[in-house]
Amino acid sequence: ACYKAAELCRALVKEGATVQVVMTEAAAQFVTPVTMQALSNQPVYVSQWDPREPNNMAHINLTRHAHAMLVAPASADFMAKLLHGRADDLLSLMCLARPVDTVPLLLAPAMNKEMWAHPATQRNMAQLRQDGAKVLGVGQGDQACGEVGDGRMLEADELRHSLEAFFAPKVLQGRRVLVNAGPTYEAIDPVRGITNRSSGKMGFAIARAAADAGAMVTLVAGPVALPTPHGVQRIDVISAQHMHAAVLAQAAHADVFVAAAAVADWRVDLAASQKIKKEAGAAPPALRFLENPDILAEVAATARALSGALFCVGFAAESENLLAHAQAKRARKNVPLLVGNIDPDTFGQDDNALLLVDEHGYRELPRASKADLARQLIHDLATRLAPKTP
Repeated sequence: ACYKAAELCRALVKEGATVQVVMTEAAAQFVTPVTMQALSNQPVYVSQWDPREPNNMAHINLTRHAHAMLVAPASADFMAKLLHGRADDLLSLMCLARPVDTVPLLLAPAMNKEMWAHPATQRNMAQLRQDGAKVLGVGQGDQACGEVGDGRMLEADELRHSLEAFFAPKVLQGRRVLVNAGPTYEAIDPVRGITNRSSGKMGFAIARAAADAGAMVTLVAGPVALPTPHGVQRIDVISAQHMHAAVLAQAAHADVFVAAAAVADWRVDLAASQKIKKEAGAAPPALRFLENPDILAEVAATARALSGALFCVGFAAESENLLAHAQAKRARKNVPLLVGNIDPDTFGQDDNALLLVDEHGYRELPRASKADLARQLIHDLATRLAPKTP
């Protein structure tokens, strides 16, 4: 966990944050202050008696300009100390002395699985939440002691995402958002199939941005190699028919449907049960195709969508004439918002450029990271939704 903290420090600095590291004496047994100073480009504080502060009150001075305090890792002992308001070292002093209205406290627990599951630890965390602290989740897997279970500190990227989500405006608070993402795979035989080059990154970024904005998010994902965004419920599917069934089952409970998946338009009529063998000199097998269900059009045409209760967002992946094709697709699918992009420029990439098309015209979102574009799209979407009734 201490090594993850060093990685997190570096990641936050790379994202433009100013990181002031404060360490307990126990933390310095694992990672030296020199290491954290090199990563943060800031002097590291360990003692409340540090003479560098003119008034010798580091516990006051260091908290007054912070936007947040993140304790990572937060041990079972340190959380018990916070619960009782003990302040016998610099870090606990700072947690107690921070202005609670302007400097939120986030805790990233890390401990053995038995310590994590102990009733005392669970009681302490419940009380800390009640006192206003944000207790982040834990990971599951191999632990330093050799055991396996819950209690691992979240990975550095997960903690960075948690910080970003914490500060994100909750413009979709209380909304239910359904997103589909990635390609579909249409089998020809047990080892061959038809798919496309969609990586799913844009759809996954949208799911994450919606969750950061306070929404309850369900992500229906085709076959992709991407981790599930924190706080998102994921349903894995393979074919267009699988995705169709999963989306329709979830759409009845959603307020927003973002159809970001690159769903195959056709499938093979009868997939072979065994591998089709190549015969020397023989003609290739004749494949007959059937049209797959149009997921977006079907969801948009439901009574729930027509009544305005479900806001549908379509995606158009084009190779040319983006605006014309996007406008035509929006009208054909009868959806209020269509997001277009030129696919060959973005397959598998981490950045993109989008075109938002509605009944009034269009607006361009210039090339940026897919994460940033997803946040822009979610904020745009929030302004289009009707006020939520109690």
